Amino acid sequence: MESVAWDMMYKSSNSPSERRLRGDRMATLRRIGGFARPHRRRIAAFLVLSVFTAVLTVVTPLVAGRVVNLITAGAGSAASGPNHNGGDGSTIVGLAMLIAFIAVVEAAVGVVVRWLSANIGEGLILDLRRAVFDHVQRMPVAFFTRTRTGALVSRLNNDVIGAQRAFSDTLSGVVSNAVTLALTLGVMIAISWQVTLLALILLPIFVIPARAMGGRMAALSREAAEHNARMSTQMTERFSAPGATLVKLFGRPEIESAEFSGRADRVRDIGVRRAMLQAAFMTALTLVSALALALVYGLGGWLAVHQHLSAGAVVSLALLLTRMYAPLTALANARVEIMSALVSFERVFEVLDLEPLVADRPDAIDVPGAELSGVVPTSVRLSDVSFGYPSADKVSLASLEEVAQLDNRGGETILHHIDLDVAPGHMLALVGSSGAGKSTIAGLVTRLYDVDSGSVQLNGVDVRDLKLESVHRTVGLVTQDGHLFHDSIRANLALAQPDVTDDEIWAALRRARLAELVESLPEGLDTVVGERGYRLSGGERQRMTIARILIAQPSVVILDEATAHLDSTSEIAVQEALAEALEGRTSIVIAHRLSTIRAADEIVVLEQGQIVERGDHPTLLARGGRYAELYRTQFADEVTGERCCPESLSA
Repeated sequence: MESVAWDMMYKSSNSPSERRLRGDRMATLRRIGGFARPHRRRIAAFLVLSVFTAVLTVVTPLVAGRVVNLITAGAGSAASGPNHNGGDGSTIVGLAMLIAFIAVVEAAVGVVVRWLSANIGEGLILDLRRAVFDHVQRMPVAFFTRTRTGALVSRLNNDVIGAQRAFSDTLSGVVSNAVTLALTLGVMIAISWQVTLLALILLPIFVIPARAMGGRMAALSREAAEHNARMSTQMTERFSAPGATLVKLFGRPEIESAEFSGRADRVRDIGVRRAMLQAAFMTALTLVSALALALVYGLGGWLAVHQHLSAGAVVSLALLLTRMYAPLTALANARVEIMSALVSFERVFEVLDLEPLVADRPDAIDVPGAELSGVVPTSVRLSDVSFGYPSADKVSLASLEEVAQLDNRGGETILHHIDLDVAPGHMLALVGSSGAGKSTIAGLVTRLYDVDSGSVQLNGVDVRDLKLESVHRTVGLVTQDGHLFHDSIRANLALAQPDVTDDEIWAALRRARLAELVESLPEGLDTVVGERGYRLSGGERQRMTIARILIAQPSVVILDEATAHLDSTSEIAVQEALAEALEGRTSIVIAHRLSTIRAADEIVVLEQGQIVERGDHPTLLARGGRYAELYRTQFADEVTGERCCPESLSA
């Protein structure tokens, strides 16, 4: 039966899938080693002290055996007649003091080893967490539009904490236990190979459950991580202001609660199963250790009675056995914990393996003229630009989208051979139907994406040859949602320029027509605006983003339907603020309202990713083409009594 079990273990461990899995794990371990390299000095000190602790662990049973031999020798001498055993007595006291000293040293070194282990583990996780956070920030916008926020946050929290726990709790024991096991086994063989061999007969009972347990625990850890990620996603979406409003409006609290409870129940069940598996495993190992100890006392006692072993040797073997099975148990349990930790590392490395589609070239330069003080108008040119949004497999993971398989649709060309030229200080307006490609052009100019063919240029230099930081300092974007962080007014505005002064902030607020509002707030600039700025009205949020642009002082401003969802009163205030923001700057305006585009130097009409018309407002109306049609359906009602017809153009 045992041979069949070992044969099954061998075949499974040498199957192609198992070899592939071992290869993946080795690759993961190598990557972990790369993060560990900066901590090599502490790791070296940790290893030396761990070996020293292991040596002390083996020395104590040998000294204890010597004490027993002296005691039995003294007892035998006393039974045979009066004798002076003062020398043996003082030796025993000395050995006892040595045992106490070793215990004190072992405890002190153990604390230092634990401190080193904790520092190494926490340092590794700090580096890993920074790497993931920085890497995610470099991902394209398409990554964030596809990824569920909660699943991504779970990678940085639950998975990193799982790996951290394994390093902090397991690393301190793995090396010392391995050395202790090797030394203990060697000393036991030296004392009595027969007793040692008998004790090792039960060794397979340790190995087989450890292998099976590792796989089962890893599978449970992965499932728990996935459920935790789904719960994080649900909480992130439902606890936001728009998400909570949506749930309340459609009367779904009970359904949402049931979905969350189902996932939480499954995590609870997995936790119970893991706890019971670990408890059963540890109980079995403790039982095996006790049985092995009984064998040692039985065979060792028999050998001692027949004068083949001393009583002290039997005691030393028994103590060494407990010192051997203890690290063996710990190592077996460590394997389970490490397998679980590898799952966490693999989930984190999945994110790190996603390559950012937009990155700085090694020889990237600043935007020409960016080093000059003040606002210097910058030219913008799109030359024969074609572009299609990347497919999901290039920017996302199925596990982050919480789907079985990625939707690989995408890659279709959205823009076709676009040529645009905006001179420094001029305004270009983009109009067209929804989905025509207007916002896509804004994303390319700000280099949120890179073109598939052609080029986008700032001051005559391809943006792919420019530093991303310099591009984003040069080009400012105001979108229709006016996004703000759950932070103070000061912090939201300082995002554009961290070293901005309060005087500069107030100047920007005055130009954005917001100073009076902020002055009326009890906490002024320290007022927290709420998640996404929902404590402010839509117009106030828009003017906050305009104030942020004024602080950033970009030389190119893109307005992406910045007034699309505002009432007429709010729009007037925003338009006045926009006039301040656009003054002296190159601007590209995407709008559904006539008031934001009539003053443009050039209007470009886009349809299905192609330029169908271009010119100024009167010229395009006179032409009677697509712009005139858009004017009739979208713009004409903004001017009381105005009709779109050639006769009215001269008025």
